[in-house]
Amino acid sequence: MRAMILAAGLGTRLKPFTNKHPKALAEVNGKSLLQRNVEYLQAFGIDEVLVNVHHFAHQIIEAVETNKGWGSKVFISDETSEVLETGGGVLLAKSFFEKDENWLVMNADILTNLAIDKIIAADKVLSEGTENYIATLAVTNRVSSRNLLFSTAGKLIGWRNNTTGEEKWADLKYAAVSADAIVAKAFSGIQILHASFYPSLKLTGKFSLIDAYLQLAANHSIGFFDHSDDILLDVGKPENLEKAAGLFQ
Repeated sequence: MRAMILAAGLGTRLKPFTNKHPKALAEVNGKSLLQRNVEYLQAFGIDEVLVNVHHFAHQIIEAVETNKGWGSKVFISDETSEVLETGGGVLLAKSFFEKDENWLVMNADILTNLAIDKIIAADKVLSEGTENYIATLAVTNRVSSRNLLFSTAGKLIGWRNNTTGEEKWADLKYAAVSADAIVAKAFSGIQILHASFYPSLKLTGKFSLIDAYLQLAANHSIGFFDHSDDILLDVGKPENLEKAAGLFQ
């Protein structure tokens, strides 16, 4: 399996660091987030990684070249002309992944001890016998400002912003589903995508992976893998970078 690390974001929550650097190069105990996640993937046998770049792209490219990919084959997806958001970034990577049966995508600004072999195994079980299976999303039960909404059968049906009350549905019929028939989970920023992702995707340009999943979920199955017992930190904000230093050596 190969992987993609999404590192093109502007990192506005990490200002003032991101006024002069990309968030993927923020450090925890002397190692950048990018290095940590390349090595994290490497520990599970994933040593071919595509990294998308936009904000201070040259710094990421230089770090990869100087450190020889930290022992992995690290490729660059150049978004310097325009940041494409998470979904647009994965779409731009089509030529890299379209011949793969499946692949992993993760955000650069998360740190976790999730065992990737476990989500791979769960994805295999979920996708067996389901021809229209698109993806398995890593989730937890943590409190979050936004939730993915699944049916009790474990299929993605919607998304909710818990702060504003905004909801998006894979199909409007799901808006009428009773609350006790909805399973709300917080997305971890890690997912396994299947080959059917690209030919089924109808969105173009700049868009989020969440919007892509909601479009796809109208006619395809997207499941989840709950790893609530694992460590998961969104290190896109300064206070969590400090917390990460005590958890990741």
